Amino acid sequence: MERRSIILDKYEMGRLLGQGNFAKVYHARNLATNEAVAIKVIKKEKLKKERLVKQIKREVSVMRLVRHPHIVQLKEVMATKGKIFLVMEYVRGGELFSKVAEGKLTEDLARRYFQQLISAVDFCHSRGVTHRDLKPENLLLDHNHDLKVSDFGLSALPDQRRADGLLLTPCGTPAYVAPEVLKKKGYDGSKADIWSCGVILYALLAGYLPFQGENVMRIYRKAFRGDYAFPEWISPQAKTLISNLLVADPARRYSVPDIMNDPWFQVSFTRPIAFSIKEDALADPIHLLPDHDHDHDHDTKPARPSYNAFEIISSLSHGFDLRSLFETSKRSPSVFLCKFSASAVLGKLEAVATKINFRVTGKKDFALRMQGAEEGRKGKLAMTVEVFEVAPAVAVVEFSKSAGDTLEYVKFCEDQVRPSLNDIVWSWQGDANSYHTGHSNS
Repeated sequence: MERRSIILDKYEMGRLLGQGNFAKVYHARNLATNEAVAIKVIKKEKLKKERLVKQIKREVSVMRLVRHPHIVQLKEVMATKGKIFLVMEYVRGGELFSKVAEGKLTEDLARRYFQQLISAVDFCHSRGVTHRDLKPENLLLDHNHDLKVSDFGLSALPDQRRADGLLLTPCGTPAYVAPEVLKKKGYDGSKADIWSCGVILYALLAGYLPFQGENVMRIYRKAFRGDYAFPEWISPQAKTLISNLLVADPARRYSVPDIMNDPWFQVSFTRPIAFSIKEDALADPIHLLPDHDHDHDHDTKPARPSYNAFEIISSLSHGFDLRSLFETSKRSPSVFLCKFSASAVLGKLEAVATKINFRVTGKKDFALRMQGAEEGRKGKLAMTVEVFEVAPAVAVVEFSKSAGDTLEYVKFCEDQVRPSLNDIVWSWQGDANSYHTGHSNS
């Protein structure tokens, strides 16, 4: 018979439910009540190493504050010398997007889930909390097939806002992130959450995501323009609502009251009664670890993104299986994000070409072709560089080999190209230094 461990004389640990970058989640049983719970186990040493102390404190504070029928409940926090245990409500129905992976939902079912999502989001916003990572993977279903919002690890509280009420740090999952989040000029977290809700509603009704293209940069450009099309089976009323959610300009995007007044949304809608908030929800500080993390949203120096902006491929393929959209090219491009306009980047790239002894052989429509001077195994190396401006001061740059030996190209990029670009690169594809998606192997 399997031997199960008992933690702090209170919970019997069961099977592993999931594993993230710095935590494992287990099924467990309360020995006193026999209640099933989920326990997130976090190693303190890992938190210190990854500078995530503030992140966990924030997640705990937020979950104590937002107690609602459609939000996963945090029951208690325990700690030993080496580990932290977050004891949470066990939601047994799995992730919402496992349903979407099977195909589009009926309009009535999609509306029901969307109403529950908006009810939860409205409650969070009324408490000054913005989630910042709403996506089907973070929407769970309970035994009654009701929706529960989970994973508040990237959420923001009022004290993280600047004096103008805006947030600065870009975070979330790229397929669901609002365009203004990447612009580094500050954004309204509530409006960014609404954009994510719009993407989710579209996915529930269509069975796929709204912004698609033959490569990552074109997907981003479509999102910035709000360029998408509806499948014919979505009703006109639902199309109208989505059209008011996926608006690139946050000032013109629907608010929660606008959504709740929408005729399509109002069908059979009943606002749930939120749980009462404990008196000590805000007053009980979390003294789990010394706070060594000083990365605040209101810092004057822009923070490194808490996600790799190019993990959209894995985030899209994770459940919607859209990898085929990105497998049309075999050139193995290298991609990075930089904080310059497209025209400024082109000038810097030409200077880099001279520095690495390459000459520019073609220049057209924000694309360069660069060729080396030396002969290799398969002739002279050449590469194509495309620049995509996704915001006035944010550009995506894609390198790909157009001639020469692949192994020589890869080595040359690592030894010479990348070091030469250090002064303009913000984030390389595949960087492993960010919290949310840095574990990818892409």
